[in-house]
Amino acid sequence: MRALHYNEFGGPDVMTVGEVPDPHIGPDTMLVKVVAAGINPVDYKVREGYLAGLIDTIFPAVPGWDVAGVVVRPGLDTPEFAAGDEVLAYARADVVHSGTLAELVAVPVRTATRKPAAVSFEDAAALPLTGLTALQSIRRSGLREGDTVLVHAAAGGVGAFATQLAVLAGARVVGTAGPANHEFLRSLGAEPVAYGEGLVAAARAVAPDGFDVVLDYVGGAALDVTPDLLRPGGSVVSIADGRAASEFGGQYVWVRPDRDDLAELAGLVADGRLRVHLSAVYDLEHAVDAYRALESGHTRGKIVVTP
Repeated sequence: MRALHYNEFGGPDVMTVGEVPDPHIGPDTMLVKVVAAGINPVDYKVREGYLAGLIDTIFPAVPGWDVAGVVVRPGLDTPEFAAGDEVLAYARADVVHSGTLAELVAVPVRTATRKPAAVSFEDAAALPLTGLTALQSIRRSGLREGDTVLVHAAAGGVGAFATQLAVLAGARVVGTAGPANHEFLRSLGAEPVAYGEGLVAAARAVAPDGFDVVLDYVGGAALDVTPDLLRPGGSVVSIADGRAASEFGGQYVWVRPDRDDLAELAGLVADGRLRVHLSAVYDLEHAVDAYRALESGHTRGKIVVTP
């Protein structure tokens, strides 16, 4: 099969599109024809070797954990699905080797759910990692109806979903983003403020009493201002900076595959209550360009690749 792959750690130039062996499936895994695959920043962090102490990589490595496609062959013990079923999955394995940027992928049944007919394959592929991260981080924050919430990087892949989910939960949402994305955040139901210098003053101007919940999807300087913005007894959750737990008494979240959570998110998209914003769609032959675009750091929403 054709796949995007790399044989050493490095930048985008180490990747190429070519032939690799078809994936094997185990008893609780099914072979899925990839119709669309979502890409995420963690993919290139793995490729650059930054997570080598956390996740093993077996070369040649095919990146990608997000997939929407059609079951080609079920495993020996996957009674939930049959050939021809349309599915989406956060198909993260314990090692990086045979990912979703390919014509075929092995999908653990525990990571997959049925794709609603009303949801396109492209939208479905954009949902798993970022949608699950947003949903699980909000749950871990203890967010309640009526809370005032600050979402850092609210226009990004995770932030755009978290903003909408917090609004659906009845929270007042303030989101940080560059000025070019402020109207986009308003369309999601958030009040935008500019990140960077002056953030504390800008955030305090719209929420003088501070925030009940801070959801951090960027880390670094964004998290530095937490003591100035979080209300006493408030909650902070980060997916990018362990200081949320070690310094601010909050939680660090690493997203988990969960087919029930994914089914909930897909249902919200099908019902029109959760929007998927696609920044761009690339074919597999131009997947390296897709990663270059993602790595520029200026993507709004999600990028999807369609083999």
